[in-house]
Amino acid sequence: MTGREPPRENDLFFVCSVIEVIGRTTKNRRGAVVQKLGAAEIERLLDLADVLHCEPVEKAAAERIAQCGIPVGDFDNVAACMYNVPTHFDIAKVYKRLIVAVADAQHISLADALMQVYTSWISDSISDYNSSMYFENPGYLYASYRAGEPLE
Repeated sequence: MTGREPPRENDLFFVCSVIEVIGRTTKNRRGAVVQKLGAAEIERLLDLADVLHCEPVEKAAAERIAQCGIPVGDFDNVAACMYNVPTHFDIAKVYKRLIVAVADAQHISLADALMQVYTSWISDSISDYNSSMYFENPGYLYASYRAGEPLE
């Protein structure tokens, strides 16, 4: 391992950052972004992440928007936020931790876990910046994900 975290997690963090920037730019739910990108492009992004890190995340997002024809939607969680908007890196870190937990627990690839998490109920909860979900601890998020609802 080089750096503070394993390379696969760093690559995943980059891909989650790209997804968040695409969602904010196109005003789409993150699950819709992931579905539009598709499994093959998610795998490709994970494979190329170590190289793509050299470019601004916004450039990688803009290229994916054009390449995959991601349309403008009407989900503007940034404008709806009544408090400080978390950065795309803040949200990417939340997703990265949850995706790694899901992949490890289910013994599946990061790409498969990413697709599962982003297309599940928890994605909209994490994207609601007026709730506390996005800053809950990773253990709580994983337990809630497994339960299929926020735990009390």
